Amino acid sequence: MPTIDADRLLKDLYAVREIGKYKTGVHRPTYSADDVKARHWLAERFADAGLEASIDGIGNVYGRDPRPGRKLLTGSHIETQNHAGWLDGILGLIYGLETARTLKTGIDVAAFADEEGHFASFVGSRSFCGLLTEQEMDVCANRETGQPLRDALRQAGFSGRPRQQVDVARYRGYMEAHIEQGADLEDHHLRIGVVTGIVGSKRYRIAFQGQQNHAGTTRMAVRKDAGMALVKFLAAVYETFPKIANPRTVWTAGDIKLDPGAPSIVPGKAELIFQWRDTDQATLDRMDEAFHGLLAEANKGPCTATIAYSGLTVPAIMDPTLQAAIAESARKHAPGLAQAMPSGAGHDAQILSQVLPSSMLFVPSIGGISHHWTENTRDEDIVLGCQVFADAAESVLATV
Repeated sequence: MPTIDADRLLKDLYAVREIGKYKTGVHRPTYSADDVKARHWLAERFADAGLEASIDGIGNVYGRDPRPGRKLLTGSHIETQNHAGWLDGILGLIYGLETARTLKTGIDVAAFADEEGHFASFVGSRSFCGLLTEQEMDVCANRETGQPLRDALRQAGFSGRPRQQVDVARYRGYMEAHIEQGADLEDHHLRIGVVTGIVGSKRYRIAFQGQQNHAGTTRMAVRKDAGMALVKFLAAVYETFPKIANPRTVWTAGDIKLDPGAPSIVPGKAELIFQWRDTDQATLDRMDEAFHGLLAEANKGPCTATIAYSGLTVPAIMDPTLQAAIAESARKHAPGLAQAMPSGAGHDAQILSQVLPSSMLFVPSIGGISHHWTENTRDEDIVLGCQVFADAAESVLATV
């Protein structure tokens, strides 16, 4: 049975935490100076471990085992959300690195760029899987600054390099470790999650158009208040969705804007970004039908509501054989302290699952907090998770 080096594992995690450190978390947006520094740091760790290290034209960092034979691909992402947590993404990469050092052979590690979507969703893993076109790269831009993706790649020093693509014949499958980013494990006093599937999602940006006017002189009966139209629509959604959702379905109004957003002006425009997530495609579709019905009702009022943007991801089911390997390893190292569970967050594994058998392992998040600088996991849970991960990886490789 492989035994990881716990001190080495934690030393690496705490070292990379210093790159872009923000309070107790990290601020490392995709292709920022600190993100690029972290990518080069990771490539150096791969090389130190005897892996062939490289960074490709989309910023993916690879550590490839140079020895012959089929491999198990491991990975995650190294960039963060703004002013966010220190473990989201990087945990899976250091697990992969430590597993490669422990097993000595059979493990590749990949850090996929922009899983967090600063420029577009899953840029790095989609590039690796052959799902990102040059035409899409031409139009991708930073969601906050508007900087084009190609300019960011030039600034980072990655422009002009070839984009690597997966050789499916090389791999037995893909395994990714991650913090849970929720409180299910902690609430049930468990330490390992064996992921059964990753949610799909539907996302819409809805634009409401009314008539901007004076807040003191425009009678209520004749107002075309875009803000009020948005609020009424959102209230109808929140009344309807609980009646048709599954117990684990979630939905979020993540961004609301009023134009011009002044106290003495009736807003003439309003915008809402809304999404919902579930592992069941039929549920996603049922909610989509209801959402469009409510949108049609909203258009019967004094304001118009139109879809300005829509996006979707499909649910991804994790490979049963790889799930079983993780579950068996958890029974050895944490008997009675593991459970099968879906992932409510998106991960690179859902992209890799389109080309390789894929799986995920979760460790607890303290307080269920993530995407915030207070995100944390106990050191003992980090170490246990990596031991389970390495043991599962060895058993998968033994079946090749």
